[in-house]
Amino acid sequence: MRYAMAIDTKKCVGCSDCVVACQKENNVPDGFCREWVVESVSGTYPSLELEYRSERCHHCDNSPCVRCCPTGASHIEEGGVVLVTHDKCIGCGACVASCPYDSRYPHPDGYIDKCTFCIHKVRKGEQPACVEVCPTNCLYFGDLDDPNSEVSRKVKERKYKRLKTEAGTDPQLYFLI
Repeated sequence: MRYAMAIDTKKCVGCSDCVVACQKENNVPDGFCREWVVESVSGTYPSLELEYRSERCHHCDNSPCVRCCPTGASHIEEGGVVLVTHDKCIGCGACVASCPYDSRYPHPDGYIDKCTFCIHKVRKGEQPACVEVCPTNCLYFGDLDDPNSEVSRKVKERKYKRLKTEAGTDPQLYFLI
């Protein structure tokens, strides 16, 4: 089992409903976020392209944040989900510095926090909060090793990109293009 998420950049409108749902579901403090929306413009005028990307932790198979954690608070759970055990975290920030995706932040309570793919919901057979609320249904989550899962089918059917693959992290966040 290998959990992954795919974001359809042709359908995302940058509404940030996913960001708000994550904040509410995970009690993220005001002024902080576990996910965010990026607006990217490419090309040369008059042939410009606009892309919205809903971003979060990439839940890398080769996670530098896990390797550098001095306490083992950052770890990989079954299914490849990268998590932080809050009461083991000393808030040193080594994982923040090592993440090429800037997906971690220091929580005001003294530990490092990040997206968990809402594993507490997934374990109950539910979808992550961001997937549940997306008005354009552009977020796909599931087991990439299951050929019948929606995320697996989308990644097979569509062209995609993964960000900063040159870092050798093997990210599990796919941007459908």
